[in-house]
Amino acid sequence: MVTTTAVAVVVVLAGVGIALYVNSVLGEPTLVVYTYPSLFGGAGTPAFESVFAPFESAHHVRIDVEYPSGTLVNTLLQQANAPAADLVIGLDEITAPQAEAHHLLVPYAPPELANVSPALASELSPAFGAVPYEWGYLAIDYNASFYAATRGAVATASFPELATNASWAAQFLYEDPTTDITGEEFLVWEVEYYLQVLHENWTSFWTSMLPHLAYKPAPDWGTAFGQFSTPPGNPRMVVSYSTDPAYAAFYGQAGQFNSTVSWWNGTAYGWRTVYGIGIVAGSRHLTLDQEFEQWFLSGAVQAQIPTNEWEYPANATIPLPAVFGAAVPPSTIVPLNALTTPDAVAGSLPGWVATYEQLANQLLPP
Repeated sequence: MVTTTAVAVVVVLAGVGIALYVNSVLGEPTLVVYTYPSLFGGAGTPAFESVFAPFESAHHVRIDVEYPSGTLVNTLLQQANAPAADLVIGLDEITAPQAEAHHLLVPYAPPELANVSPALASELSPAFGAVPYEWGYLAIDYNASFYAATRGAVATASFPELATNASWAAQFLYEDPTTDITGEEFLVWEVEYYLQVLHENWTSFWTSMLPHLAYKPAPDWGTAFGQFSTPPGNPRMVVSYSTDPAYAAFYGQAGQFNSTVSWWNGTAYGWRTVYGIGIVAGSRHLTLDQEFEQWFLSGAVQAQIPTNEWEYPANATIPLPAVFGAAVPPSTIVPLNALTTPDAVAGSLPGWVATYEQLANQLLPP
């Protein structure tokens, strides 16, 4: 246990400083973990503590969880010559290949991957630079009044229908792909749908939709979902996640909104989001890093994911709460990820974002 004096110093210090101090006082190694602030509800929550505290006790190690500003991959890139982290949690199917391309990760396949679908691992990182811990699908949420107004048509809409129906487009809110990872993923979803399903130029979606938008693209997912879920005058559709109806049901709001993906000729197509954990190249605690990856895919941690992360646990042995029955069944969705590769998406994304930005600058209403 840290003494009162040590606690006072730890409160003042931050980041790597904490790690160095604790090492000197307790003689224990410290693992520095980079992640996002909402992981398992954030530091101090029961779910967060149930993930990190048992590993600390079992391995006689301190874990310093940090939330770098900007994207995780950009932080790792900036520190490539002097890495400060041991592990990174939250790289996805777009940013993990970027990190691997710059040799920022140490490949490792923990034994618990035996309980993870090979398709998830392949969509995230075929070389195991990062391994999946959760997954889901992007979706378009729509509220109950809009479902009624469209006589249910929105539930099986195609992207061309969304884009070319001016009254629908006016109710659509998405995240800006130049500022937000959900926006980037939505752009990839839309591009792959047009290229792989329709075999058409993907820019037609934006040239049709942008002039009719009544809501400016949101800077991030939290802002977008807040606008959607807070009346009056809120948009009636928003880009979000297919598990949102389960979240609503869990908190007593079942039926207030629902979700759909992108349909064509009776088939539902979606973009699967896969989030992973990876070992940072240059870490001095490789064995502990590997043990933590194994722990993160174990049942004790994975059981926390459904009602804290509101995603599907990568470990397929974990039962889902009953409220997940309100979500779009993932087995009914064809993943567009299977029609491309992480490297192909990572290589094309900068050009797609640049093209989108040019169209948005030209066509978005003032």
